[in-house]
Amino acid sequence: MSHASDLASLIDHTLLAPFATAMEIDRLCDEAQRYGFASVCVNPIWVSRAAAALRGTPVLVCSVVAFPLGASTTPEKAFEAAEAVRNGAREIDMVIDLGALRGGDGKRVRDDVRAVVGSAGVPVKAIVESAALAGDELRRACAAAVEGGAAFVKTSTGFHAAGGASVEAVRTMRALVGSCAKVKASGGIRTRADALRMLEAGADRLGCSASVQIVTC
Repeated sequence: MSHASDLASLIDHTLLAPFATAMEIDRLCDEAQRYGFASVCVNPIWVSRAAAALRGTPVLVCSVVAFPLGASTTPEKAFEAAEAVRNGAREIDMVIDLGALRGGDGKRVRDDVRAVVGSAGVPVKAIVESAALAGDELRRACAAAVEGGAAFVKTSTGFHAAGGASVEAVRTMRALVGSCAKVKASGGIRTRADALRMLEAGADRLGCSASVQIVTC
């Protein structure tokens, strides 16, 4: 990646801390415009504010659904996605039904994703929490996400105790989804070297809170 702007265009500039303030969201949006990030990724409460701040710019607003646990009902997730889009979100990052996945109910995971995709009408990234999965769970998670119509499979929320993105997980997810979906790496990407490793492993998009440091250092 030869230029900082090339790297910035692949980053969702992220602030999902529950105690984020309006001033911090405004700064996030200012930074996204200044450096040319792909989007800002914010909690639903901030979507309207971010959309107003970024109106007329190429920077998208991304919001999260059932974050960070994924343990909401499917109708709740679908409503949350639609509400975020009404407020100005142009991408949705949803946490899949992790309990259903680990319990072997791939159909429930697929249908959960499909409902959000249908309700949102914008690209949906399905967060699979890759670091917490064992055995063939990652394979089943990616399969259900793709079958449900997700545009991306995403490694992590960044809030799980098991950890965030890993090069191995990104490489595996890239191989699993092939050309059927894109891959977003998120969680623990703090340096330019981290970012480049994820891209080399097959990530199409990165979710970072240390975005400015990544593109300027």
